[in-house]
Amino acid sequence: MPILDTCLKYRPDLFVWLGDNIYGDTKDMQVLRNKYAKLGAKPEFQRLKNATRFLATWDDHDYGWNDSGRHYPFKKESKEIFLGFWEEPANSPRRQHEGIYTSYMYEQDGKRLQVILLDNRSFRDDLRVYRGELNREDRYFYALDYYPHNTKDSTLLGETQWQWLESELRIPADLRIIRSGSQFSIAFNGYEAWANFPHERQRMLDLIKKTRANGVLFITGDVHYAEISVLKEEGMYPVYDVTASGITSTWYFATPNENRIEGPVMDNHFGLLNIDWKQKDPLIKMEVYDIRGNQRIEHRIRLSEISF
Repeated sequence: MPILDTCLKYRPDLFVWLGDNIYGDTKDMQVLRNKYAKLGAKPEFQRLKNATRFLATWDDHDYGWNDSGRHYPFKKESKEIFLGFWEEPANSPRRQHEGIYTSYMYEQDGKRLQVILLDNRSFRDDLRVYRGELNREDRYFYALDYYPHNTKDSTLLGETQWQWLESELRIPADLRIIRSGSQFSIAFNGYEAWANFPHERQRMLDLIKKTRANGVLFITGDVHYAEISVLKEEGMYPVYDVTASGITSTWYFATPNENRIEGPVMDNHFGLLNIDWKQKDPLIKMEVYDIRGNQRIEHRIRLSEISF
């Protein structure tokens, strides 16, 4: 993972592991432990770990197997291995409740940054498998996997996590970075995303409006390429989604996404959020860099642009 050494050159204050940090894809928990151990033994992993603070959560491949949700039979065992590897303190709330959702608060120059790590695996209902003819439309040049749910009786986060999230969004903060494994702001593309649970995505938007939570910005992974998407909703500010997903893997195409405003980047890459709190209206730079340190994406906004 030499790209971690490239990332180290930018001296990040935090490094967020978005999920799919290993590809477990197993029913054998010893195999899962061994794969974590292999990651932890990499010198570049250790160098970055010693230089910054790691925040980590999981996605499908380090939680269970591809596109897995609440029915994965070894989620309790997987959780214990995850928390052990990422050195979660013994008294952490993550060890007390189901799932691994959590949050952190940081203060700098009189401003408050909240980082929320959602768990979009432990409680997620099954995806609705695609069985129709939508992929015959011109904009779908590939086989679709899933349809959006057409009823509101399915969940992505689970009611307990939703209630927790509401309480978090009511905590005063200037900027809120919400991590989701699945992309939030993209248009429906037939693969796994919040667009497959349209009622849950709408609930998120309604919750942001209800709590008047300023400064919400999503960071996501999963898809093996980088892009920035923006979702516009009447009655609130635009919701940006910075996708960085390709430290060690690449993909051969990017799916159609009418909400994409930057990208895609198909090479190995990492994302970087640069926040200048010293300006009267803080500047947020959303960036993507490749393994050679070349900037591939830069998009700038002011904090006031994502505030009520």
